[in-house]
Amino acid sequence: MNSKKMFLFLSLAILALSTSLSAGARKTVYPVVFAHGLSGFDNLLGYFYFGDDYGVFVGDPCDEFLEISCNGSINSGQKALAASVTPFQSSEVRGTMLADKIQNYMTSTGASKVNIIGHSQGGIDARKAAAVLRTRYGRQVVHALISVSSPHRGSPIAKYILDLKPGVVSVVNALATLFGNAINGPGNDGIAAAKQLVYNDYSSTDGITTGAKAFNINYNVNASNAAYFGSLITAQEGINVNPALYLVKQAFYNIDGDGYCVDDCDNDGAAGKGDGNKTNNDDDGLVGINSQQMGDRLTYTEYALSFDTITVNTALGYVSNLNAPSSLQMTSKSSVISQDHLDVVGIPPDTFDENEFYASIIDFIVSKGG
Repeated sequence: MNSKKMFLFLSLAILALSTSLSAGARKTVYPVVFAHGLSGFDNLLGYFYFGDDYGVFVGDPCDEFLEISCNGSINSGQKALAASVTPFQSSEVRGTMLADKIQNYMTSTGASKVNIIGHSQGGIDARKAAAVLRTRYGRQVVHALISVSSPHRGSPIAKYILDLKPGVVSVVNALATLFGNAINGPGNDGIAAAKQLVYNDYSSTDGITTGAKAFNINYNVNASNAAYFGSLITAQEGINVNPALYLVKQAFYNIDGDGYCVDDCDNDGAAGKGDGNKTNNDDDGLVGINSQQMGDRLTYTEYALSFDTITVNTALGYVSNLNAPSSLQMTSKSSVISQDHLDVVGIPPDTFDENEFYASIIDFIVSKGG
């Protein structure tokens, strides 16, 4: 091969590699709304929710000349909204607020539908919002609803805090310090938030029915509310967790989150029953893996030299009734992302690439028609 042909060959190879490395998410048909979890939105341990390690919103496309504070892994024309609701409240309240934000956004942009990516309680709020929007518009408004690390069947941490009774005030004050005092802001109710995240109705004497079980009955996986439901599961082993979550494990409660039971058979606040081993990569510091699957379980695959992907784990099947997953769906560690509850929303220290993670979710949504 002569030198000119060699040069041409190498140039094409470099171009192909460059294209592979820079390829990112396709633009969605409908805008993507990001729904934050408990304690968000703009001060989660001093960091912005849904940001990378530098505080850049993962849904912000590079759509301006020489812009660098943006997510270069998404299409420059991608439309996205980081929706903000009351940090500490029930999903009945937060879900309605999320629906309000989405409706205003649709009005201002002319969008006919949206996709929602919800982290933690945001994935629960999203189901309420989808139902509210369907009622308001008389049709399905949410196309794809993807949850990340969401306690669809409760979190033992919530029940542990509530069980402290008078001591709960100390914990609430500690949370207020950690989360920029948002818990004491107008409209916030830390007790209502905690009751939302316990599987069963926490109190029979407070005049209201609370908890994930009742919420799931009212706002289940419903094709009338969203065309597609999928979930990403997180868990982390040992001390390799965010320092704040490590303190929770050491000072408060260590979750045993991979046992099976349809209801909360060990009265720990989450559906399922632990297998007796609390340190076997079965929770992400706040939520057990037996609580997190909704709809399809999705597999996140990272690549060193090409764009990351999201695929469906077809072996585990679809959770259509959130109160009745199978034993395998509650206990399998297949497709579990090895990250703690805070790593996936940009809270350092971590080595996780938030920009490419959410870009891969966006690209997956495109594959589902969203």
